Amino acid sequence: MTVDGKYIALITGATGGLGTHMVHRLIDDGYEVVANYRSPEKAEKWKAELAAEGYNPYMYQADVADYDEVGRMVERIMADLGTIDVLVNNAGITRDGAFKKMTKENWDIVLQTNLYSVFNCCRHVINPMIGQSYGRIINISSVNGQRAQFGQCNYSAAKAGMHGFTKTLAIEVARNGITVNTISPGYIGTDMVMAVDEAVREKIIQGIPIGRLGGTKEIAHLVSFLASEEAAFITGANYAINGGQHVY
Repeated sequence: MTVDGKYIALITGATGGLGTHMVHRLIDDGYEVVANYRSPEKAEKWKAELAAEGYNPYMYQADVADYDEVGRMVERIMADLGTIDVLVNNAGITRDGAFKKMTKENWDIVLQTNLYSVFNCCRHVINPMIGQSYGRIINISSVNGQRAQFGQCNYSAAKAGMHGFTKTLAIEVARNGITVNTISPGYIGTDMVMAVDEAVREKIIQGIPIGRLGGTKEIAHLVSFLASEEAAFITGANYAINGGQHVY
């Protein structure tokens, strides 16, 4: 916690659509929020937009696919603010393509950014969390880590691996007051999804029983719940939030 008694929450990939509303929600809920970013140019514009709305998270740069960069970032955060209480592994990318055409470069970068980053961040925060007997780790996976999706062997492998990681880490640290859970969103109305051709987007929506895209605020609400003290008995779980698109 910080000196004023607030929990410190680190959100990776914070400048994207999902990350932005996670930042909003956790600040609204009284957390001291640390926003991780990779691109300084994008982050500068994003920070100005948030400040105009009354939100001022702390900003720390690191490529979460790089183990050593993450280590240096966590050291700076702890020196400046204190031990990280909540970690949201939200950073992710796609490099879609049929497997028969997939390059090793596109396989590697998706696994490194989406899965290795989870190891990198968790590894650097876990011992301080154990030391204080408290922590919340929330890994943002995907519906496509639970089901098949053409052209996403790399992405689906990374997102499925994320929950396998979650389950084992959860039982290893359960007696240390630390919970580890996964959230698997379906199609959410982010800028990336809204930029898809309207006809394609409508076809996607037709496959969602609720009949609409998910909202970024809905994901942020679930993040806030799992980050709370009241969620202390929930660990190793995967929360599907996909409008019924994939039920299992």
